[in-house]
Amino acid sequence: MLLGAHTSIAGGVSKSIDLAEKLSFTAIQIFTKNNNRWSAKPLEEKEIDLFKSKLTKSKIKFVVSHDSYLINLCAKDKENLNKSREAFIDELNRCEILRIPYLNFHPGAHGGAGEDEGIKLIAESINIAHQKTKGYKVSSMLEMTAGMGTSIGHNFEQIKKIIDLVEEKDRMSVCIDTAHIFAAGYDIVNDYENVIEKFDEVIGLKLLKCFHVNDSKKELGSRVDRHEHIGKGFIGLKGFENLMNDKRLEDVPKILETPKGKEQLEDLENLEILKSLIKK
Repeated sequence: MLLGAHTSIAGGVSKSIDLAEKLSFTAIQIFTKNNNRWSAKPLEEKEIDLFKSKLTKSKIKFVVSHDSYLINLCAKDKENLNKSREAFIDELNRCEILRIPYLNFHPGAHGGAGEDEGIKLIAESINIAHQKTKGYKVSSMLEMTAGMGTSIGHNFEQIKKIIDLVEEKDRMSVCIDTAHIFAAGYDIVNDYENVIEKFDEVIGLKLLKCFHVNDSKKELGSRVDRHEHIGKGFIGLKGFENLMNDKRLEDVPKILETPKGKEQLEDLENLEILKSLIKK
C-alpha cells in the first residue's frame, strides 16, 4: 500500500524527496512553486536533475503535484480566468519537466454564474491547457470538493460532466479527498459500500488514482472544508477502517493533508493510526 503525505519543498523541490525518505513515505504530494502566488521563476536545471535523480533512487513510488490555490478554471471575471488558465498551463509544464505524472486541482468556483456554466468553463480551460501541452504525459487530476460557496466538484455527477466535455479523456484522473466528500454529504462511515459503488457507477474506479486521507472537523453534509487528524474528526476511525480494508482500492495511493509542523512528525502518527486499522 502506497502511503505518505503532502511534503514540504522548503529549500527546493528536491528537498521534498530527502524529507519523504527520512519519514519513509512511499507516496507524496508537493507544490512545485509557492502555492499562493500566480507565477514563479522557472525551475533551475540543477534542481530539476537533483529531484529526478533523488526520486529514482528513493522508495517513493507515487508523486502528485497540487496546483496553486489561486487558480480558478471557471472564474467569472475574464481577467482572472485568463490568469488561471495561464497558471494552470505553467503547472502542467513544471510537472512535465520534473516527470511528475499527476497535477491535482480543485475544479473551480463559478461565482454565481451557475453550475452548468462553471462546468462548461472548467472543461474549456482543461481543453485549452491540453492543446497547449500536446504530447505531455501529465494527467490532469480533478479533486472532489466539499462544496463550499459556489465550488464545483462536490458530487460525482459534476466530475463526470467535466470529464465528458474534455477532449483528451486519457489525460484525466480523479482524486477523492475523504474530508471533502464527507462534508459534501457522502457517508463513508455508515454507507461506505454504496458511496464507492456510486463512484464506480458514475465516474469509474479506473479513473481514481489518488486519495487525500483527511478526517473532517465538520459534520456530514456541512459543505465546509476543514481537515483534522485521523480519528479526531467526524469521520472517525470507522470511516478510515472502511477505506484501509477495501481490497479494490488497495493500490490507490493514500496521502495525508492533515495539520503538521516543519518536521512533519504528525504525519508519522497519522500514518501509524491508518496502518493499525488494516485487518490482517
